[in-house]
Amino acid sequence: MTGAHRGGRVRVAVTGIGVRSPAGNTPDEVFATLLAARSTAAVVPGLAERGMAVRFACLVPFFDTDAHIGRREARQIDRPTALVLCAAADAVADAALTPVAEPERAGVQIGTGVGGLASMEATTRDHGERPSAMPVHTVPRTMANSAACRIAMRHGFHGECTTYATACASGTTAIGEAARRIRHGELDVALAGGVDAPVTPVIMGGFHRLRALSVRNEAPERASRPFDADRDGFVMGEGAAVLVLERWDRARARGARIHGEIAGYAATCDAFHIVAPRPDGEPASRCMRLALADAGCAPADIGHINAHGTSTLLNDRSEARAIARCFDGHSPPVTAMKGVTGHLVGGSGALEAALALLCADRGLVPPVANLRSSPEAGMVDLVVGAPRAVPPAPVLSNSFGFGGQNSCLVLAPAPAGDRPATTRALR
Repeated sequence: MTGAHRGGRVRVAVTGIGVRSPAGNTPDEVFATLLAARSTAAVVPGLAERGMAVRFACLVPFFDTDAHIGRREARQIDRPTALVLCAAADAVADAALTPVAEPERAGVQIGTGVGGLASMEATTRDHGERPSAMPVHTVPRTMANSAACRIAMRHGFHGECTTYATACASGTTAIGEAARRIRHGELDVALAGGVDAPVTPVIMGGFHRLRALSVRNEAPERASRPFDADRDGFVMGEGAAVLVLERWDRARARGARIHGEIAGYAATCDAFHIVAPRPDGEPASRCMRLALADAGCAPADIGHINAHGTSTLLNDRSEARAIARCFDGHSPPVTAMKGVTGHLVGGSGALEAALALLCADRGLVPPVANLRSSPEAGMVDLVVGAPRAVPPAPVLSNSFGFGGQNSCLVLAPAPAGDRPATTRALR
């Protein structure tokens, strides 16, 4: 298990992590916020001033772009691109990744659920009456692939540069597909993750019309409550997370400190309904089983599950049934981070995969925020009240998106000799 191959195939190491999230702008900050089960939801003045039906969300606190983005570039990009550029720069620094000798074997895979919609909304609002006066950077700002391409330009990666749009599963899909490219010998290193910044009037209004959002305006900090009996919808969030993925032997040869590995990945489709999951959870359960098989793991090998856990009635119920099916009623500990961070849409799966790996490595599973009682408690072992200590073991991270897009990752902590020191530059 410590060599360059797992079951005869190339292993994929995670050597760097970068984040920009409502729960913090470094992995350690996010980890501490999750362990405290401290919700980050708050009223957004711009939404309140417009009299929106939902007036709160989970926003990224102030983040310094000056270290990573020049003033000229800042005028050319939108908020999602700024978020993910900063996250990618931190991931590269965390990995101590120097310019690669073969840039054509270095790629970028980024997921986004909303793409350039937020930028298009703002441009239409500000310039829709005078199309001839549109800003010159309108098209680059609104292209869904702008974020991935700017990351590639910044770091000089000439390999495959791809943008994935699988709704709420986009970040997970991007990481899984990047791992596949490395396994299959197409890439040696990749920057992979997800981003979205969808807290805008049109997007918030649209999700509200779908009855997907919580309407707890009087108590936003208690609104996101995955698997809770009193859940009434998810809380919109924003953020980005990027992982540095490398061939295991390459990472070892350059002396990289390894966070863990992408051990398994799978994707399926419900093919059932455009916004509702299949009630019995069978396609999601099959995705979990396929990811476990891809990792060479049995259900009993999984130390805990990072659930998609949106805090909506149908999705949480379907996911609980899927977990019960996959694990034959013997659920490992289950947590859900969206009670703290809200739903980052395309960024959620990437952030959750990164933090799930840290949880597995450090042996602590965060409790589900705002969970008091759950109708799903008989099907899954939900972590409630306080963090739970678990032995280092592989973790299953789930992402399920609109359109029935299911993506699952199995992430394994590194062997003891390869784990980061506690003083590592995760900050």
